[in-house]
Amino acid sequence: MQIFYEFNIKTKGQGLYNFTKETIDWLKKQKINNGILNLNILHTSASLTIQENADSDVLYDIKNFFDKLVPMNNDLYKHTTEGIDDMPAHLKSMLTNNQLTLSVKNKKMILGKWQGLYLFEHRLENQNRTISHHLMGD
Repeated sequence: MQIFYEFNIKTKGQGLYNFTKETIDWLKKQKINNGILNLNILHTSASLTIQENADSDVLYDIKNFFDKLVPMNNDLYKHTTEGIDDMPAHLKSMLTNNQLTLSVKNKKMILGKWQGLYLFEHRLENQNRTISHHLMGD
């Protein structure tokens, strides 16, 4: 059996947005107990990651690290159509993940104690991001 689901996250600029609870709540309502869940972000300037969900300093440090790794300086890039964050957002997305695959056992994602699912927004302005869920199993 397969089930597809999409939901949106409204971001308020750069940062990591936890969507673990929304996915857990959706999984609980499905007929599938065991299987594979594939998550895919339908954008090229944001990404997905599994990261620490206990200490917000980790999220702060990750964002700062990526800002230093891929600077917002239009002198460095040819593609600057949508502003100073345009090309850096695409590069950050390439360095991270646009999809995640997780095992599901007894309607629960197999995640570590301190792990959560995050949308990593790379743009400065507010965005409306879509995350696709594809659940396969029995």
